[in-house]
Amino acid sequence: MVNKVKKTEFGIIPEEWDVFKLGDCSNIYRGGSPRPIQDYITTSDNGVNWIKIGDVKAGDKYITSTEEKIIPEGISMSREVKVGDFILSNSMSFGRPYILKTDGCIHDGWLVIQNYQSKYDAEYLYYLLSSEFVFAQYKKLAAGSGVQNLNKDIVTEVMLPHPDKIEQEAIALVLSSMDELINNLEKKIEKKKNIQIGIMQEYLTGKRKLSKYENSVWEKKKICELGYLVKNSINPQDYLHELFWEYSMPAYDNEKTPNKTRGYTMNSMRLAISAPVLLFNKLNVRQRRVWAITECKNNSVCSTEFLPFVSNKVDLQFLRELLLTDKITYDFENMSTGTSNSQKRISPESFLEYEVFIPANKKEQEAIASALNDANEEIEKLKKMRDKYVHIKNGMMSDLLTGKIRLV
Repeated sequence: MVNKVKKTEFGIIPEEWDVFKLGDCSNIYRGGSPRPIQDYITTSDNGVNWIKIGDVKAGDKYITSTEEKIIPEGISMSREVKVGDFILSNSMSFGRPYILKTDGCIHDGWLVIQNYQSKYDAEYLYYLLSSEFVFAQYKKLAAGSGVQNLNKDIVTEVMLPHPDKIEQEAIALVLSSMDELINNLEKKIEKKKNIQIGIMQEYLTGKRKLSKYENSVWEKKKICELGYLVKNSINPQDYLHELFWEYSMPAYDNEKTPNKTRGYTMNSMRLAISAPVLLFNKLNVRQRRVWAITECKNNSVCSTEFLPFVSNKVDLQFLRELLLTDKITYDFENMSTGTSNSQKRISPESFLEYEVFIPANKKEQEAIASALNDANEEIEKLKKMRDKYVHIKNGMMSDLLTGKIRLV
């Protein structure tokens, strides 16, 4: 049997579903803040939870506790919220929904949605409010009203589909199961990353050694004693239609894949490189963009924001892992100069003069780098699996929340 559909303000949905304006099936209020807030903060056991954006992490669904409390006298100047209510951030990153699992008060950076239960299951409403369909409505309504953030009037006008409660619960159950799978992978990734960080710190400082190199010698060397920086400048505008492989900051962030481009697309100087080479980001070293390139094609160039380092005395994969450690990143940050935190750079001279502690035997460097690379690959596999399930879940949300796929 073909399911009949209808066109609504929300889009095309099953004929038997309804569509409601959120403001018609719930109560929506803005938070408030007693001022000055410092006079109302308390550590007393009878204090009231004071809910802030800092109480949630990326990906959180529920708010279960708060770091701060306010005295009961502050309730009348704020907005009291209860377990089961939804709160939304109304800042520029607006609209992210959270379900309360604790009572408390919210400031004016939040909106609260209450008394929705006669029409909507809480878990189902969470996925609706998290959907691209609702965020598209927020943006459209915000643009139309001339405001730059979310407010009660905008949220009130949002249109939502309404299947019966049994179907809502079925949809929420499927999507919650996907979330649980994704969250378990996140926890596994985080656990392996923490283990890897501990192992890295031990191997890269010589505190722990591979069994084959238990009696090895380590030595302190300035980076300039190990190799040199490439300085072969090239102006791509002199080769307008020639094809280049460009190693840039955006290319690094895009799965470490160089851009294939013509000379006329690059409007500033580049550095000509050939493998093997290590690219170290001199701009914003805290971003840890360190790129060990073992192979590259002819006509490869890199951004001048990289320091291209070449060496036959140190394994570049080992050096990369070393330069990614917390201590060296911290040291380089303190050595960087500039007018603002986002524009600070480490000078080539400071980079080259920095002293590192490394195995004297290059074979040991290679063995350590290989062991760390195996751990990295395991984490990357888990990340790809997580991303795959996130992609599947997003597709499921699109199909289930519009009734394209029916569970009941």
